Amino acid sequence: MSRSTPLRGVHERLGATLTDFAGWQMPLRYGSESAEHNAVRTAAGLFDLSHMGEIFVTGPQAGEALDHALVGHLSILGPGRARYTMIVNEDGCILDDLIVYRLDEDRYMVVANASNYAVAARELAARSEGYDARVTDRSDEYALVAVQGPRAAEILRGLTDADVDGLKYYAILPGVVAGAPAMIARTGYTGEDGFELFVLNEHAVPLWDALAEAGRDLGLVPAGLSARDTLRLEAGMPLYGNELTSSATPFDAGLGRVVRFDKPGDFVGRSALERAARNGATRRLVGLVARGRRVPRHGYPVTREGAVVGEVTSGAPSQSLGKPIAMAYVTEDALREGGLTVGIRGSHEPVDVVDLPFYRRSK
Repeated sequence: MSRSTPLRGVHERLGATLTDFAGWQMPLRYGSESAEHNAVRTAAGLFDLSHMGEIFVTGPQAGEALDHALVGHLSILGPGRARYTMIVNEDGCILDDLIVYRLDEDRYMVVANASNYAVAARELAARSEGYDARVTDRSDEYALVAVQGPRAAEILRGLTDADVDGLKYYAILPGVVAGAPAMIARTGYTGEDGFELFVLNEHAVPLWDALAEAGRDLGLVPAGLSARDTLRLEAGMPLYGNELTSSATPFDAGLGRVVRFDKPGDFVGRSALERAARNGATRRLVGLVARGRRVPRHGYPVTREGAVVGEVTSGAPSQSLGKPIAMAYVTEDALREGGLTVGIRGSHEPVDVVDLPFYRRSK
């Protein structure tokens, strides 16, 4: 049976279409997914992300334990800052992508995807053995509410005394929002400015209602998983299970920059990743824009002169570009030769290869 977040009653009250996602009943949309998408691009959207996992790593050697467990260099992260990183297996393949927040000198919070946080928590605990560090999975205690969009700061500012305007991108600070103790992070997954608010479960509904009221006249709307997916696709952000899988390395996904070979000591997957870096990837994650109106979807083959040379990992109509877009893994040879098509229900639809992201917000 699917699990519910503390906000399920709110979603039902708002008439959301609920769907199972990674074992959770989550809102797919509240009405029009294109309206929700456009609201995030032009004003703000309110998201329930409480299915994500929150794993705390604490102790004098918490940073060193994370350096060993993950591909990033987390011990040098300053308190109050955040970093995107990954946990891989010994073969260098991705178990999950993560955001790590350093809350203070000896305390980190690792945020993992809903489908993988139990694996991440288990691996972090095992990999921390021998370090003076403790791993605690507190995912069941925390709700996560995000407000994303160009008016996000304006909406949040009236509900807290915390310095949200002074908060840098990929940073976090403690505060009280609408009466709820919260960890306020300036991170997100939409390509827009915005905030993610971590609160204990009992504060989730009052926080949601306060944000909804504060944003009512500023264009804030609740936004579901459909809008979240098209927003992150336009922003070129990978999704675990689509672009990131347990058969791909960070280098396959074009994210080799998150692997820090220059940090001291060994880390899980280092040898395999060094080989991957030396050998180079035989395929590359690229952006595709369809010349026609048919949409390349997840799993569709990328072809060249009738031969399969890759696979679409995500695809959707782009609200911002007005064209179908996709991300796909394609062989390097085929990228050099050009003339790519995507197989859509028996026909070969021409596509153009473009740089990612498809959409970049104005600052």
